[in-house]
Amino acid sequence: MARAITAYCDGASRGNPGEAALGVIIADSAGKTLLERRERIGKKTNNEAEYIAIARALELASAYSTGNVTVYSDSEVAVRQLKGEYKVKSKNLLPLVKAVMAREKKFEKVTYEHHPREARLAKRADALANEALGARGPLPR
Repeated sequence: MARAITAYCDGASRGNPGEAALGVIIADSAGKTLLERRERIGKKTNNEAEYIAIARALELASAYSTGNVTVYSDSEVAVRQLKGEYKVKSKNLLPLVKAVMAREKKFEKVTYEHHPREARLAKRADALANEALGARGPLPR
């Protein structure tokens, strides 16, 4: 269970804060999709949605590996904060950062990379988040 995997995630909100959702894709090292998930997450800011998406990606990835996971996000701010390049100044983000860090402990190594949403799987994660925002009623799991 120590294989390398990749997680693509995106958080989105309509308004800031506003109704928010996330999209996550877990893929193996060959790029084969293992899981797609979309979820509504209530009223959040865009940055909160991005962090919740990253935490959810790590949670879902732990079902597939305990080894190395690379998390791709289109949120440059979140990626740089998680890499320690930027300080987390917003008090509402601190509990979310701690939630991400707690999930990191399930893996040998976690790497965060900024990935523009134009990339194929990043684009799909963005689409999943937007599908969840537009969906009515319960979402399929």
